[in-house]
Amino acid sequence: MPQRQTHRRRALLEREAEIVAVDEALSELSGLRPDGTEQPGAGRRGGLLAFAGSAGLGKTTLLAEVRLRAAEHGCTVLSARGGDQEQQVAFHVARQLLQPQLAGATAADLQATLGSWYGIVGPALGLCTAEGAAPDPQGLRDGLDWVLTHLVVQRAPVVLVLDDAHWADPQSLNWLAAFAPRADDLALLIVVAYRPDELPAGAVAFRGLPGRAGHRPIGLEPLTATAIGRLVRDSVGDHADDAFCRECWAVTAGNPFEAVELTAKVLDRGLTPDGSSTHLLRDLVAAVKGHGLTSRLERLGPSTVRLAWAAAVLGTEVPPGLAADVAGLGREEAADCADRLREARILTGSRALEFVHPLIATAVYRAIPGAVRVALHGQAAWTIVDAGLGPSAAARHLLETHPEEDPWVVGQLRAAARETLRAGAPETARTYLGRALREPPPDEDRAAVLYELGCSSQLLEPSVTVNHLRAALEEPISDPALRDGIVFRLSQSLAHSDRLSEAAEVVAHAAGTATSARTRLRMQAEQFMWDAFRADESDSPSRSRRLTRLADRLTGRDLTERYIIGLRAWDANLRGEHTSTVLRHADRALDGGLPWANEGWGFEVPVLVAMTYMYADRPERAEELFATGIADFERHGWRGAHLSFGLVLLGYIRYRGGRLAEAEELARDGLRLADRVGRGTPVQWYSVAVLIEVLLARGRVAQAADLADEYAFSEPFPAAVTVPDAQAVHGELLLARGLHKEAAAVLAAVGRRLDPRGMRNPAWCPWQLHLALAESHEAPERARRTALDAVTRARQYGARSAIGHALLVAAEVSGGPERLKLLSEAVTHLEDSPSAHRLGCALVAHGAALRAAGRHAEAAVRLRRGLDTALRCGADSTAEEARAELAQISAAPRTAG
Repeated sequence: MPQRQTHRRRALLEREAEIVAVDEALSELSGLRPDGTEQPGAGRRGGLLAFAGSAGLGKTTLLAEVRLRAAEHGCTVLSARGGDQEQQVAFHVARQLLQPQLAGATAADLQATLGSWYGIVGPALGLCTAEGAAPDPQGLRDGLDWVLTHLVVQRAPVVLVLDDAHWADPQSLNWLAAFAPRADDLALLIVVAYRPDELPAGAVAFRGLPGRAGHRPIGLEPLTATAIGRLVRDSVGDHADDAFCRECWAVTAGNPFEAVELTAKVLDRGLTPDGSSTHLLRDLVAAVKGHGLTSRLERLGPSTVRLAWAAAVLGTEVPPGLAADVAGLGREEAADCADRLREARILTGSRALEFVHPLIATAVYRAIPGAVRVALHGQAAWTIVDAGLGPSAAARHLLETHPEEDPWVVGQLRAAARETLRAGAPETARTYLGRALREPPPDEDRAAVLYELGCSSQLLEPSVTVNHLRAALEEPISDPALRDGIVFRLSQSLAHSDRLSEAAEVVAHAAGTATSARTRLRMQAEQFMWDAFRADESDSPSRSRRLTRLADRLTGRDLTERYIIGLRAWDANLRGEHTSTVLRHADRALDGGLPWANEGWGFEVPVLVAMTYMYADRPERAEELFATGIADFERHGWRGAHLSFGLVLLGYIRYRGGRLAEAEELARDGLRLADRVGRGTPVQWYSVAVLIEVLLARGRVAQAADLADEYAFSEPFPAAVTVPDAQAVHGELLLARGLHKEAAAVLAAVGRRLDPRGMRNPAWCPWQLHLALAESHEAPERARRTALDAVTRARQYGARSAIGHALLVAAEVSGGPERLKLLSEAVTHLEDSPSAHRLGCALVAHGAALRAAGRHAEAAVRLRRGLDTALRCGADSTAEEARAELAQISAAPRTAG
């Protein structure tokens, strides 16, 4: 213990404030005082503690002290360090942090511990081989969140220490920056250190995160002359005079790393620490770094230099044997060289070689002549592959080599990209494939490389994917399956970039040139799907007729046929064909299965088939399908746009069934995920539209308006058909805000867009009903005709909820006895439907009409039922209306008296 205290005094000079911050944080985390006694009643509280300072100011030494003190407080310590040479290695830091905590377990134990996250986070952490579809980046981050949270809960209190965060790989850094705010609610203290002048984009996030020291890191300052003097005397002896010590401070500018190295050189040279030696100090300091370090290294001999270069190229924790192979040295010669480097305070370690300080590693790496450095990286790649460490480990070295038309390099980079993409790092995969393209690949492989490059870019930049895939189609392609894959992916990327007409054209052209009947049918299925989503389709009725003829003769023997039949069900739903027809085709599509998480097909058609059940008053079947689909998304780690769509549309089903509080919660969860996907994306339009509908149903008009303003939910609307229709929701919001003329104009425009396309189902888009309400203020007779036409359409469709809703609105724009009759019929239909919220509205409206007609007893019964229904649904404004009507009934006898 006394020896360690001496080490602390020498190593942590003038870091008292930092140590106090560490001790306070550890005490609150562990519930122990600095002296090891318990703090009565203390709860565990985590957080973030960040230190920033230039190179050599003692960040690593300070974090070493943090680890020691954390262990004394009984904390589990997770430790990692960024590396200058490892920034291109995806999840390098995450592996350092989490892999040691999990690596000792068997595969079976890991699967039991990680559960459904095993196949998602396992490949990223190097715990298992990636199989199947790749998780999206957000799904992987969620999985890492779960793993870290699980570890903290199991092994609390936990201290996570990250040194040299400025060199951490982007994937790990972005994950930790996003996770850090959660540490406050866990028994987790995150301690990071970095160089503020070398921060990458991800590390900048740590600057503004609220932590133990507020919203800013604790900055490390250079040591004063007094502290440097003490450090010098502790090393060379108390007889060092003041002039010598002050010159040491001057030449090192108070940098503790340089001061320690300087004193070591003074001892090596046997210099007298007084004024007679001060003129030599500046040259000694220069030998610590830059050209001075290079000269010192060269004096150790060419073999030793080559081993140091190999270690610098390989990065951190270098196996000695691997370094020897890269350097081209025998094992015994390499061991001798390593000993010389240790004696020279350049390397340390035996089982794994490390540079004494990152500054030395950087200086050695930069001193390697350019051509030699490239050759060493190439040799490192070959050596790593030969050692069985895999293409992903070799890929970062291949990035540093010059293109030489080497098929082996292309093959390794493609293999590394596949592994990295399946591990959830598409940006790194894209980097590898971009380098493979520059090699360049053989002519026969160029299309495949462009295709893989496009696939790796799809989640990041769909527009870039389009360019790569179009280029791939211009290359000679002998494999029909590859050409089909390129076409399918290109159509998806165009559609996801809101270029639906181009998406449809691509597959239409492919269908026209296909030589295989099954390929032609598959292309037709894709074309039908993208045309169905196009808001600008010129001849929708013609497409519907072609789809009907094709689907009606298919048996559903394979996935292609079932997709086409599913599209037929959705088209029948939009056109308002009777629910018996809609459900018959939906059942046919599902007979044999429609997978939601099939990379080659997309999830659109399974979602549309599930939605047909909702519109046709079969919400329980729709919920079953969505539950299965969402589980598939989560199992594959698709927790971005896919999961957002699933949650939002499940919320929409709950809304249609009158479970408004649950619907709002799901819609908000989906919107949070959509926000992470990106601003203005299709999934965000869906999320905002559904949430606005739910808020309006609950009577929260101001909240809905604020939401629309926040997300610019107004014209121009997407080029894709959305569920619910975005423009119609905008018109409904204007109506709720009392802007009747504006609402009528918007809703009439919706009708002009949908009616010519044959989309006449008011269950899917009740634009006529909202238009009738908007028109009723200035054109009541026109409003009545509009509403009654919607009633006719709803009866043709046959869903009780649609008929009841249409009758309710028709009653609202009608008067006299007809109003009561329509309301009574609306209640009857809605009672036989799953639409509890609309039933509550109809009951209250009917009760209000009965009260106005003087039939108070009947009115009270209706109103009480309406109030109970509205309360169960969470329809606050409907419940308030019911209370107000009941109050008037209660007051009526007293007023009459």
